[in-house]
Amino acid sequence: MLRIKKLDIFVLKSFLLLFAGTFFICLFIFMMQFLWRYVDALVGKGLEMKVLAQFFFYSGLTLIPMSLPLAILLAALMTFGNFGERYELLSMKAAGIPLLRIIRPVVICCAGLGVMSFFFQNVVGPQAQKQLWTLLVSMKQKSPEVDIPEGVFYSDIDGYNIYVKHKDRETGLLKDVLIYNFSDGFENAHIIWGEEGKLDLTADKQHLFLHLYNGEQFENLKSQTTLSKNIPYRRETFKEKHVLIEFNTNFNMVDGSFLDRRSDIKNMREISVAIDSLRAFADSTGRSMHQELMSRTYAPPRLSQTDSVKLAGTGTGCLNTDSIFNTLTAAEKLKVLSNAENRSTTLASDWSMKSFITKDTDRDIRSHRSDWHKKITLSLACIMFFFIGAPLGAIIRKGGLGMPVVLSVIIFILYYIIDSGATRVAKSDEMDIVLGTWMSTLVLAPLGVFFTYKSNKDSVVFNIDVYAAFFRKLFGIRQARHLYPKEVIIDTPDWADDAEALREICQTGNEYRRTQRLKHLPNYVTLFTNHRHDEVIARLSERMEGVIEDLSNTKDGILLGYLNRLPVLYIHAHKSLSDRRWVNVLAGLALPVGLVAYLRSWRYRLRLDKDLAAIAENSERIIERIGHLSSNQ
Repeated sequence: MLRIKKLDIFVLKSFLLLFAGTFFICLFIFMMQFLWRYVDALVGKGLEMKVLAQFFFYSGLTLIPMSLPLAILLAALMTFGNFGERYELLSMKAAGIPLLRIIRPVVICCAGLGVMSFFFQNVVGPQAQKQLWTLLVSMKQKSPEVDIPEGVFYSDIDGYNIYVKHKDRETGLLKDVLIYNFSDGFENAHIIWGEEGKLDLTADKQHLFLHLYNGEQFENLKSQTTLSKNIPYRRETFKEKHVLIEFNTNFNMVDGSFLDRRSDIKNMREISVAIDSLRAFADSTGRSMHQELMSRTYAPPRLSQTDSVKLAGTGTGCLNTDSIFNTLTAAEKLKVLSNAENRSTTLASDWSMKSFITKDTDRDIRSHRSDWHKKITLSLACIMFFFIGAPLGAIIRKGGLGMPVVLSVIIFILYYIIDSGATRVAKSDEMDIVLGTWMSTLVLAPLGVFFTYKSNKDSVVFNIDVYAAFFRKLFGIRQARHLYPKEVIIDTPDWADDAEALREICQTGNEYRRTQRLKHLPNYVTLFTNHRHDEVIARLSERMEGVIEDLSNTKDGILLGYLNRLPVLYIHAHKSLSDRRWVNVLAGLALPVGLVAYLRSWRYRLRLDKDLAAIAENSERIIERIGHLSSNQ
């Protein structure tokens, strides 16, 4: 029992050390990605370190639930990949400890991390999200630092356009300064030009103090209109002029109450309350619209007394509008059509606005429901990613930062694409919101179960040699022989027996080629009603491999070269498709499948004919070389 406890400590310690590093790396990556999205709100604003520290702190808190699953996946892959690469996992299994028992302490740890992720999303995350969005809005509203460029108009100061031809970076002097003051309106601009100038910020950081030297000022003396022709103006020449421009550079935090409609700043209880409120609002809005619809829009029109008498005289209770319309004059018809068009336009605009209100409410309900379920799915992702990463690391047996990082990124990108895509479709009301939010979990959870099962059974699901052999067999690709001289030879070849065996193999192969007529098309019915293998070729291949194995105990390079030219025989492909007769019969009856199998069989018959000819040709050279070698001994 003590040994198992020490093993638990060893596994858990190995995982936690890697998890600590991968978590901060993943959190840093997500924070840099988040920063890149909002870099425009930070650059050039002269923000204090305290404000930037708050931004990074709140963004880090909101990104913890997203970073945990990826960190767990990467740490699990690296931990169990290292165990497999150092044969530690093999030693544990050799001691009779199954994989599920080995990963049990880490499963408990990941379950705790999932609970912590849920706590962050439901308690810490909403408050951090509200503070973060409030901070971002405040940053965007903060005035930028004054850094007037050269040769272009600077318009970041409200009501002013400033042009500077040249700036002296050392002294701070501005050369050839042109100022357009639009504070009284665009038509009544005040124009100031100065040969030199200097810009300072007041102590309270509420105004800009502009000092101008050797310049002129132009100002209209009355309001200018488009019909004005002669407008009096004033021109002033100055040696020194000081202009005070209102420009608040202090950072002011805005009121975050406008964010109360957002669903990501609420916990699950608040989301449930908000959904009930939104549904009640949608129901009341729908009832009021229905009452308005029935009372105003489609209510029967009020008839005049004359029209009522006419309607009663018809005895039908209805009017023929076409007949009434045809009795009208042209002017009356135009008036009726104009009134109808105006009424339909008004109704369309009115119902378009009502439709926007109802759709906006439905969109808010779907967004709240999605965020409610998202708090659960992101927490379960911590456990799900571990059951993907740990078995996968045990299967591939590769540690370090190479293969695990690549696999982790691929799996997480797959998860992110499925999750974001399905959630977006669900929020657009094209899919059930629960199914869309849980889609990524439903797709990747079976993958974790599959990997866990295969790893627990020591499957070769990621053994490349198995897949290479399958595709070689599927496409008929053969491996060439590679016989090399052995450094130590224990048993010398039996030259006489090997030469006699090669003669018999050549005779059997030539006889088979003559009787079977391999170059001709096979009989279609015989091919698909036969389920037995070719025993002649099987025995020939077995005996040839035995001769090659015996003759490979030589250091003669020429002989080994002849042996490498002997092909590897396929002993089943030129006969029936399967060992079961009913499978062959069904394949033959299914014409497309049968035709492909028929042509495949003919291809392998041609290959077999070529292989038997190559065996006969090279066997003669081998026999001749054997005679030469045996005579020299």
